[in-house]
Amino acid sequence: MKSWAALAFVLAAFGPQMPKEPEKGRIAVEYREVMIPMRDGVRLQTVIILFKDAKGPLPILLRRTPYGVPEKSVVEKVFSSDPGADQWITVIQNLRGRFKSEGKFVMQRPPHDPADKNGVDETTDAWDTVEWLIHNVPNNNGKVGLHGTSYDAWTAVMAALDPHPAVKAIIEQASPADMFLGDDFHHNGAFRLSYGFEYSALLETTAAENYHFQFDRADTYEWYLNLGPLRNADARYFHGKIPTWQDFVSHPNDDAFWKRQTVISYIHDVKTPILHVAGWWDQEDFYGPQQIYAAMEKFDHNHWNYFVAGPWNHGQWNRDAARLGPVEFGSDTAKWYRDKIWTPWFQYWLRGEGTLKLPEATTFETGTNQWREYEAWPPAQQVEEKRLYLAAGRKLSFDAAGASDKQSYDEYVSDPANPVPYRPRPVTPTYPGPEWPVWLVQDQRFVDHRPDVLSYETEPLASNLRVTGDIVAKLVASTSGTDSDWVVKLIDVYPEDAPDDKETHAKMGGYQLIIADEIFRGRFRNGFEHPAPLKPNEPLAYTIDLHTNDHVFRKGHRVMVQVQSTWFPVYDRNPQTFVLNIFEASAADYRKATQRVYHSSAIVLPVVSAP
Repeated sequence: MKSWAALAFVLAAFGPQMPKEPEKGRIAVEYREVMIPMRDGVRLQTVIILFKDAKGPLPILLRRTPYGVPEKSVVEKVFSSDPGADQWITVIQNLRGRFKSEGKFVMQRPPHDPADKNGVDETTDAWDTVEWLIHNVPNNNGKVGLHGTSYDAWTAVMAALDPHPAVKAIIEQASPADMFLGDDFHHNGAFRLSYGFEYSALLETTAAENYHFQFDRADTYEWYLNLGPLRNADARYFHGKIPTWQDFVSHPNDDAFWKRQTVISYIHDVKTPILHVAGWWDQEDFYGPQQIYAAMEKFDHNHWNYFVAGPWNHGQWNRDAARLGPVEFGSDTAKWYRDKIWTPWFQYWLRGEGTLKLPEATTFETGTNQWREYEAWPPAQQVEEKRLYLAAGRKLSFDAAGASDKQSYDEYVSDPANPVPYRPRPVTPTYPGPEWPVWLVQDQRFVDHRPDVLSYETEPLASNLRVTGDIVAKLVASTSGTDSDWVVKLIDVYPEDAPDDKETHAKMGGYQLIIADEIFRGRFRNGFEHPAPLKPNEPLAYTIDLHTNDHVFRKGHRVMVQVQSTWFPVYDRNPQTFVLNIFEASAADYRKATQRVYHSSAIVLPVVSAP
């Protein structure tokens, strides 16, 4: 991994800023690589970055990762050109079993049994690392901050469960919270096929590097369709050698295995100041930081728990963020976040500089492109729940359907042999991209006239519609099968005369931009632990949380809702025939089904009355 492009994957979460390209060094950097011992004798590969002329003593910024530590040449290029890097001693550590770190790597290693006095986990490893650092790194002031993005954010959250006394502040950016309910591997029980397959291969094919699965088709949509039933993945490719894939197969429901990994159940206090960061178009872990913030908020007696959300995809807060695809935000929102929140946060808690003027929640309101401040998240003041009904004639209306109309419906045939693609084909591999990071802002017109996608739309809005808070779909639907997936997307439709985007040259007239979305696997309607078949052709009510957002549908725009039953291959195909374990389904189990969506269905919007 020598090129700048190849290093971007690893460097994206290093710190407050990653330069676009290496520049000539301005700061004298000292690079140290050490093996830090844990309480059980396992040693972890750790890089320590010191600045020879820095004024000290300095706090330590620690990031713990499975993705690899930087080489000396990279550090000299990147850190020496960052004028703010010499405020901290930067430390990056590989987790157990990754690269040169000793021990066995376990994906999302759960906390050890408290009865096991010799047990180890990411919480104990963080504690032992901090203990070693404050006693062995010269010129440190005894204060440590943890930070990171994605998996690295999760390790920071695990450290927060029982932080070393020297840990004075944490920023977690897009930490997963629950891998069965809403993060990388499942959403509401629906398996994230392409991500789960490719990410497992990435981390577990070899411990010494990040491995990209080699597809023999340019279009992975075609490759995954040809794969057939999920059981073929191990039979043809993994051969029992990828532990995480074996876990997927062995645990198709929200059993004790997944519950042990869920960080939410371990949160009983806020023991150190912590900031949670989410991106409105995060394609991997949008759910996690919201749920962790909410869980900690119940115990936040010291007012140490804060929330930030911006118009970003996964990790974009570390890069340029004046736009995402063809959607522009009027300024570099990531730089604003780093300058106004990230750096002042650590300066205050670790260096004792400045004052903390941070509101409870800071979110970027898309549509109007402005930052908003709130006393709580989601906000309650001046917010009114309004139902937007999926009405006859493919209309969206704030007026409820009459008694007779509530029994009417729209229908489509869902065919597992011809699933709806989640982004325009050809679907390239998840990593290294570049399409995967931007798929949530891609124009949805590529599917809105498929016969297996229902699109409902308002007339052009006469005034701005400001939506701030939790968005929920109340879907009433039936299937002729005995199992079904339901996908709901809330979409902002641009005016037909909207100007083209000047940078990407995208045609923005009529553009369909996803604002909120989610999938729900019908078998889990009565609980995620014990799936049950659906009664064919019986209308059932589903409550599908589309999560919080802060968006203004502007005057002249339209609001659209799309409903479908496949979203492939980011999600696996539901056989639409109930089987105990979809990972063991046969080809014969995959059958067409007639889906009906009733006009009593609605999207519950948190509408703000204030301008």
